[in-house]
Amino acid sequence: MSTPEKTRRPDALTMEVVELIGDVVARFYADYELAAGEHALTGPQARLLSLLSLEPLPMRKLAQKLKCEPSNVTGIVDRLETRGLVERRPDPADRRVKLAAATDEGLRVARDLREGLRFAREPLAGLSAEERGALRDLLRRMLDA
Repeated sequence: MSTPEKTRRPDALTMEVVELIGDVVARFYADYELAAGEHALTGPQARLLSLLSLEPLPMRKLAQKLKCEPSNVTGIVDRLETRGLVERRPDPADRRVKLAAATDEGLRVARDLREGLRFAREPLAGLSAEERGALRDLLRRMLDA
């Protein structure tokens, strides 16, 4: 009788891959913290600004994406708003909801943050375009599973 898939122990290669993914995530966050510090931002402020550079989002959605309490998001948005990097807007679909949106200056800082990540300039840039494409495709497959 075979062991059910969910109770089977992962093989050594799978565990090595999991450890490497953890190392990559830790390195990415450390690099993000350094890039954020160059703009006098905390890591959470930089990550929130990065999310808002893609699209305005309601506070609740930001909290979900950042995996934190909505009250924490409110404080982060308040601090970024004071610096002129974020603004609150009414949601056109539901005027009772407030969206947080990056200002033009916030978009510029978010772009500078992305471009300043050593992680993207060094290890990823050392891969060929074909290797980066393959890595991207594999990561997408993992996330879609």
